[in-house]
Amino acid sequence: MSEIRLVVYGAEEKCASCINLPTAYETKEWLEAALSRKYEQENVKVDYVDIHGIYGEEHQSYVNAILEDEYFYPLIVFNDEVVGEGNPRLKTIYEKIEASR
Repeated sequence: MSEIRLVVYGAEEKCASCINLPTAYETKEWLEAALSRKYEQENVKVDYVDIHGIYGEEHQSYVNAILEDEYFYPLIVFNDEVVGEGNPRLKTIYEKIEASR
């Protein structure tokens, strides 16, 4: 069984340009549910990293980039590649997963 693992970076509060969108954590839950349905035979894992919380060193560069306004959050990363930010598109994320196989 293969594994699909993504990381969603964000914060409790919404970003300034994301007023009508779900929070980063809600995006994580939505993404996990959608991927689990599409890839039901695989192990799907979606981690959430709060940019104002405590996290491992592996997340530092993405957290810094968000805090320095290089990216909007929620920021979605798959295989160390940004696959979505702000209002992520599920189709784009699916395409990146398929291309990695």
